[in-house]
Amino acid sequence: MTDKIGLEAISRRRAFSLVGLSIAAGLATPFIFAASNAEAETVGMDRRQDRRTGRHERRDDRRTGRQTRRTERRN
Repeated sequence: MTDKIGLEAISRRRAFSLVGLSIAAGLATPFIFAASNAEAETVGMDRRQDRRTGRHERRDDRRTGRQTRRTERRN
């Protein structure tokens, strides 16, 4: 009666719950806190930031263009 023990991938949710439990139990290790912010950035986040920046630039162009046209009409 031998059973094979296979390696299972731990889901992110389970890993975070284990980390939370270890912190609550006071068993947290320093490597948990040493994670860099660069790991959290994804391609989708970069695209979203690029779109947001583009929107802000277009909005600023519209506003300055409006102001320029107003001053030209008033002169």
